[in-house]
Order: sequence, then structure tokens, then C-alpha cells
Amino acid sequence: MMSCCRRLTAGGPTQYGLAQLPQVQRTDEISWLALNRNIKNRRPGIVLRSPRLCTVEAVRHGGAWEGSEGRGDDGKGKFGPPCRYSVGDRAVGDQRDDPEEVTNVKIDRKVEVAVAAAATVVFGVANRVLYKLALVPLKHYPFFLAQLATFGYIIVYFSILHLRHQAGIVTDEMLSMPKTPFLAVGLLEALGAASGMAAGAVLSGASIPILSQSFLVWQIILSIIFLRRRYKINQLLGCFLVAIGVVVTVASGSGAGHSLKEAGIFWSLLMIVSFMFQAADTVLKETIFMNAGHRLKGGSIDLFVVNSYGSAFQALFVCLFLPFMSKLWGIPFSQLPTYLKDGAACFLNIGTLTSGCNGAPMLPLLFVIVNMGFNISLLHLLKISSAVVSSLASTISVPISVYAFTLPLPYLGVASSLPSGFIRGAIILVLGLLIYTWTPNGGPPTNVSPASPS
Repeated sequence: MMSCCRRLTAGGPTQYGLAQLPQVQRTDEISWLALNRNIKNRRPGIVLRSPRLCTVEAVRHGGAWEGSEGRGDDGKGKFGPPCRYSVGDRAVGDQRDDPEEVTNVKIDRKVEVAVAAAATVVFGVANRVLYKLALVPLKHYPFFLAQLATFGYIIVYFSILHLRHQAGIVTDEMLSMPKTPFLAVGLLEALGAASGMAAGAVLSGASIPILSQSFLVWQIILSIIFLRRRYKINQLLGCFLVAIGVVVTVASGSGAGHSLKEAGIFWSLLMIVSFMFQAADTVLKETIFMNAGHRLKGGSIDLFVVNSYGSAFQALFVCLFLPFMSKLWGIPFSQLPTYLKDGAACFLNIGTLTSGCNGAPMLPLLFVIVNMGFNISLLHLLKISSAVVSSLASTISVPISVYAFTLPLPYLGVASSLPSGFIRGAIILVLGLLIYTWTPNGGPPTNVSPASPS
């Protein structure tokens, strides 16, 4: 009597509760492995008595068979695709073991990240330009515009979240996730806004883009510490060149170095600390996406869950910091209600105090809508890639915005001139991006997982 061993990858049970094994003809794809007649040292399997002795072993493959734990609340089984045969280390019919299929997955992932990064850059440029335009009618009420965006997002985000929950895109498991990380997100965003306002009130506009490059440095440091991510030399060099390119592009001929000396070291350090809070916020969001995969059994949390609860807690802490933040804007807390009322009148362009509010409410509303799209695209990019990649996309929008302001835009009057070092800084920035994305030959393969340490 001949003996052989066949190893079967079991899929989910059928509706009758048994694993259904398809009939397989002997083809070139399934090799019969000759075994010794003495199989007592082998792993126990299902032994079929036939003219030739075969050992059929049911193997769980890729989470397709969850057993008794794979049942939903209605008692029905939730199982994966039909079973596949596995001979030795080879899974017949499993395309995921096909190198060509894995390569296609990597290419699709890179295309998805590239498209999301391009969308983030476009939204980032539009966000900066429209913020400048929105301040034309609200030049005396910038604090009102900031609060309009903060509290307006809560209404919009939770409305979208409700619709997605009704459509089944957002599940009850996503909504029942612990809220402590979202609380921390809101606190970090509020602290970043408060400290940034305090330093921005003293520092000049030309020095802030230079100090903002510490945001990318903080993200790399924090992701190494908390995400245990390891970066290659070309990635670190690329990030460094991108930051240098932005500094050269924006600060050339602006006297930013002199303004930094005049402001003093304390306010410069405070601005750097504000970017640390913002970087910690993005790294924490990336951690939320990573941990959601474990809590949701391989699923992914919807980004509107993160946006909605993060914005809600941010608004809560903004309310707590309101006396401090209003003072930073030069508004006594006792006069804050009158200020907000006048700001609302200018925003709606109604009443007797609307002189100089031309362009409202169209320009402020456009800014709020585009800023919301920028935040969503930035979070989506973070979800499918990493905090550093999202930071690079946001950083690239800075020099492009500088160039956009040289165009004849409405409501802004005379266009600004291009900085003397713009071309030189742009070349350094593009070189940094090329070095960051370059993969050395013979290097380790890139992990397809979007949030796993590299």
C-alpha cells in the first residue's frame, strides 16, 4: 500500500457547519509526497483509509477560519473565502503567495500614497492662499475666524459621521473604542494652538516658516521613540534637505535671522514647543490607526471617527483656554462676547459695522471648506502611510504657496515679489524628496503595511 501526505488549507465551514473539501484531481499543481510507512512521528491529522494511505491536515490560512469565535451576534458564522490546498509550504490557488501579486499590491499602495500626497499638497496650497483671502474681510476678527473653524468642524464632522454610521461604513465597534486617545489628541491640538498663538504674537511672519521645520524633526524623533520606526540614511537626509529647501525658499532676503534675534530665544523655543505638540498629535493619531487594527480584528477605523472626537475634545479644551487665548489676541475676556458678535456681523456682512467686510461670507466660507478638506486629506494620507510622509506633503505646500502669492489674486492688491532664493530652495527641496523616496538596490523590501515600522 502506498502512502502519501496531502496538507489542506481549510476555509470556513459551510452553512451546515462542516468544512467542505472540494474534489481535486491529480494535476501537476499538486504533488504527491512519498512518506515513510511509519508516520507515528508526524503531526496527527485526518487519516483516510484507502488503497493508498493519505494524511489530510486541515490548516488555518490567513484568518479564513475563525472557529467558534468567528460568529456574530445573530449566531451566524462569519468566515472567509473557500479553503485552498497547501502542499508543504506552498498554497495552491493562493494568489497572495504569488510574487507578481505581491508586487502589484506594492505598486498599488505606492500609487495610492502618491495620489493622496498630491491631493494633500493641492489642499495645503489652497488652504494657505484662502486663509490670506479670508482675512481680508475679517482682518479685525482673526480670532473669530479661528473659533468659527474650530466649532464649525464639530457640526460638520459629526453630521458626516452620523451619515456614514447609518450607511454601515462606521460600525458600532469603531464608535465604542476607548475615548482616552481622542482626549489626548484634543489636548495636544489645543496646547499647540495656544502656545503657537503666544509665540506668533511676538515673532515676525518671516521667522515662523523657519521654526516650523522643527515639526518634521519632532515627527521623526517621536516616531522613533513611540512607534519604534527605523529610518534609512537616505530618508533622514531627504527630510533634512526638504527642511533646508523650505528655509532657503521662504527666508531668503526677508531678514528672518535678524527678527529671530530681536524676538529673543524664549519665544523661538515656545514656537518650537508648539510644533512639538502638533507633531505628537499626528504621531498619536497614527498610533490610533495602528491599534485599531488589533481591536477591530484586522479592520481599520474610519478617519471621521478620529476627526470627530478629536475635534470635539479640542473644542472642549479651547473653551477652557479661552480666557488665556483671547488675551493673546489682544481681546480682554470681558469684551469677548462683544467681539464675537461684531465678528459674526462682519462674517455675515450685515449690520452697520460691516465697512471693510467686502468678500464675506464667501471668502471665509471657502477657507473653512478647503481647510476641512485639507485636514481630511492629511489624515487620510497619515492613515495609509505615516506621519512623516504627511508632514512632507504639508511642507511642500509652503514654497508653492509663496509662488502663488506672486500671482495677481483678487482682494490682495499688488502681488508680492518672488524671494531671491526661491529657485535655489526649490531645487534643494526637490532633491530632498528624490533622496527620501529613493530605494537603494539590494535593500530590504518595503513593508506593504501602511502603519508598520519601517
